[in-house]
Formats: sequence, C-alpha cells, structure tokens
Amino acid sequence: MPGRDAAVPDGSGEIARTGVPGQRVDATEADDVPRYAPQWLQLREGADAGARAPELLDPLRIRLANRPGRGGDLVIHDLGCGTGSMGRWLAPRLDGAQHWILHDRDPYLLHFATVGAPRAAADGSGVTVTTQRGDIGRLTVDALAGASLVTASALLDVLTGEEIDRLAAACVGAGVPALLTLSVAGRIELASADPLDAEFAEAFNAHQRRGELLGPDAITAACEAFGRHGATVRVHPSPWRLGPDDAALIEEWLRGWVGAACEQRPDLAAHAESYLRSRLAACAAGELRAVVHHSDLLALPRPTGGAT
Repeated sequence: MPGRDAAVPDGSGEIARTGVPGQRVDATEADDVPRYAPQWLQLREGADAGARAPELLDPLRIRLANRPGRGGDLVIHDLGCGTGSMGRWLAPRLDGAQHWILHDRDPYLLHFATVGAPRAAADGSGVTVTTQRGDIGRLTVDALAGASLVTASALLDVLTGEEIDRLAAACVGAGVPALLTLSVAGRIELASADPLDAEFAEAFNAHQRRGELLGPDAITAACEAFGRHGATVRVHPSPWRLGPDDAALIEEWLRGWVGAACEQRPDLAAHAESYLRSRLAACAAGELRAVVHHSDLLALPRPTGGAT
C-alpha cells in the first residue's frame, strides 16, 4: 500500500507517514515499505464501522450461502488490510467458519491486524487468519483460487485505473464477489458552512487525482470495470457522520484535508491558518459537524468452478 516524517491523514481517512496525504508515496530508504500510521487507522475505525453500508450484506450472504463447494470454510482476502478493521467489522456479521488472508505491503500493520483479528463468526464458528505481504495492485486470477470473497476498505481511491481494472478482472475471472467499502466520493459537508469550504474541497479532490490515481473518480471507474468484465454491481452510500463525540477524529482529518488542499493550491495557504483555527475552535467547543461522503461497492460475478 501506499516522505516522509509527519503523519497526516487523507480525506478518506487513511494516513501515511508523508507530507502528501491522499496518495500512495515512495517507500522510505530504510526498509522500502510505504507506511500508514496505525494510530490514525485505529482512530478512524469506529467511524468506518458506523459508515459501512449494511444494506449490501444480505445479497452478499445469499451469494456466499449458495456458493459452489460451500461445505468448506469461507476464504476471504482482505486487500490493503491495514490494522485489520474490515475483518473486525465483517467477520462477526457472516455465518460459518472463516479463514482470512490479510494482504498489505507493511509488515508492521500486518502484525497489528493479526493481533487484533476476530476469533468468531456471527454463529460462533471459528475465524483464523494468515498474512500475505505484497502489492495488491497486481492481484491475479490464480491468486484468488479457492477464494470465497475479496474485501477492502478505503482502497479504491488510491489505485490507478489500470489497477482497478486488474482487480475487477481477477475477481470476475475467479468468480469471486468483492465488497469494497469506504471509497471517497469527493463531497464534504461542514456545519456551519464557510465560503472557503468549496475551495478547500476542490483543491483536495484535485490533490487526490495527482498522477494516475483516481481519487473520488475511483468508485465510478470500479463500477464500470466490474460491469465491463461481467459482474453485477451494487453501490450504496457510506458517509462518515461526525459530531462532538468524534472531536479527535475530526481534528486529525481536518488538518490533513486542509494540508493537502494547500499543497495542491499554495495560494490557499494565506487563508488556511485562520480557516483551520476557526474550524478547530468549533470542534473543541463541540459545535462542528462533518459529513465525509463515501461509497461502498458490492460486485457479484457469475460463479465459476474455481470459487469455493
């Protein structure tokens, strides 16, 4: 997954040890591994859990209950797993014994994900985990042999169009459904409104699209890619709705959001200090509310003999 020193969040809630939030960054020379800070991933976990769309779970459960060879454990690949929050949210919502394969480039995060992995499914069946370090942007049909489900959280917007197409082709080719949650939608609502909100939002969205990354265009690209390869696609909103109880999260998110916008548009720096001071004061007073829009996607390919 996606220098260099300070930890700053991007708009989707991921965090990299970099001055460039919202995109994957070069690895450090020390270990050649790009990193996300576990403190931020832990801070956002509650908001993520409250935002993911439960409406997509019933069609997913039906598909998993009727999968070919359904006598065995569910085998679930969690791409870019971070500290494992997707597994902690989803495993207790699915029946049956499960084996999760946690993918990330960062061994530090894989350690956190393993230690905090869920132990039981919804019906009390066991949950086991293994880890796999590597570049999930190069996932293949062969890598998904025997898989029941592919999941990811806050991943699509830090992929390129080519990587999303490759992911869709692998899932559809293997006949494996994909539940891909919390892709940024490029829309932010802050209360009360400020005239500068729109300018910071526009600059931040442009920052997320730097290089070949898709940012807020990723969810549309993923729908098109999965559809093009033959999957049925469902999308549901999954916004963060943040209020006084989320002050720590709002503060960290807001600092990163403004910082990325200023990096994209240096002319905004002249307004950033007073804007941020005002917003953080409202946050500290329990008066700031934020809606950060995301979308969840469920892709249901036609089952194949290779899917369990």
